[in-house]
Amino acid sequence: MIHFNKPSALAAMAVLLAGCAGTPTPGEAKARRSAQTVTQAFRPSGAALKLPELSADSSLGEYLRLAMLKQPRVAAAYYDWLATVETITVSRSLPDPQLTFQADIASAVTSVMPGLMQAFPGPGKREIRAGVATAASRAKYFAFESVVLQTAFAVKHAYYDLWFLNEKIRINRETLALLSDLERAARAKNEVGTVTLQDIYRAQIEQARLETGIANLEDFRAPLQARFKAALGLTAVEPDPPFPVRLESTPLDLDAEGLLAVGFDVNPRLKALEAEVRVARAALGLALKAKLPDYSAGLMLNTRSTPLMARPKAGVTLPVWRDKIAAEIAGARAAKDAAAARLTAGQIDLALDFAEQSYQFREASRNLLLLQSQLIPKARQSLEVARSGYLAGRIDFFNLIDAERTLLDFQLTEVGERTRREQVLTRISLQILGVRPASAPLLPRTGSETFLKP
Repeated sequence: MIHFNKPSALAAMAVLLAGCAGTPTPGEAKARRSAQTVTQAFRPSGAALKLPELSADSSLGEYLRLAMLKQPRVAAAYYDWLATVETITVSRSLPDPQLTFQADIASAVTSVMPGLMQAFPGPGKREIRAGVATAASRAKYFAFESVVLQTAFAVKHAYYDLWFLNEKIRINRETLALLSDLERAARAKNEVGTVTLQDIYRAQIEQARLETGIANLEDFRAPLQARFKAALGLTAVEPDPPFPVRLESTPLDLDAEGLLAVGFDVNPRLKALEAEVRVARAALGLALKAKLPDYSAGLMLNTRSTPLMARPKAGVTLPVWRDKIAAEIAGARAAKDAAAARLTAGQIDLALDFAEQSYQFREASRNLLLLQSQLIPKARQSLEVARSGYLAGRIDFFNLIDAERTLLDFQLTEVGERTRREQVLTRISLQILGVRPASAPLLPRTGSETFLKP
């Protein structure tokens, strides 16, 4: 036993029980700075930012900003990431000390010995645990970034679907008005006996077909509007958002040299996979430390003795289960190899997706050029020739309707190709290359990552 001054010993124990704070690791400090930066843009003071008020004149960027700030999936990913930042502190901290108590009792209590015990992980273990938690937190940040970009993609996808649905309705209505004119012309010719009622019936059949098609398109607007509203993060009880009156295309130069290489550097899904590889490597380092023992030390005080007597205590773990240690190391190595394989698979998938979507873009662009420069103008001229020929009695109504159908098909195909091209550009920019909207509440990019700008 060691003798102590009783008041000073009790005071020292009280200080220990009052609470201590550890020293943050560099990775923890960086993660907290990153969290503060994003919080200022996304949830300052724990509350949502003032949301933009939308109108029909609002830009697409304002719709994207609303969605990124209001979408609950984004908020959930943000808080998931924040939780992992706090996990770093937990991982690098010492275990909680233990308050112990021991008494010697014969015919009476001869000693009362309260005390404290503290466990100490083996050398380097806490630092490696903090490294594992830091890498895991980094992976969660890129998961948050992926959700932000996915939200922007959902908004733009619904936006283009709605915009081009309206274009299809407009084209069908213009064609319906044209058919009404053709029916009047057929009636006029029937009245003078130059054609039969069959021409009128054909015109009416075409009008009925178009009217039903317009009704179906109008009905389809409701689910598309619901999808657009949901993409913005608006609940069912909130008013429907106004739809913008201006079409905004996705600005992206697919001919830029090295575009895919830069996409490899910034794509958040790949960045998350890279972080998972770092997690697995750190976990392997921790498994290799399993061969090292952990320690504990403590002190007990006999409060019934004068002077106060102290009893030091110490302990050490014995890592003797070699098969268990070997299994931990082997499992960690397998997890590291699996993480590396997932990263390679992700890179392959990204390159394949880029190649396929780039082809879709080029094909849609070629089709649009053909439709806009040749097919639609010639089909319109063909319809005018057919209309004049029908009025002059040189061609029958069947050829006139065929010319009308051809023009309508080309016009609807043109809208479909414009829709496809915009959807492809949206997918490439947001989901493959990771181009951020200007108002995205994300960490700033540095170095080569700034090559991709919204």
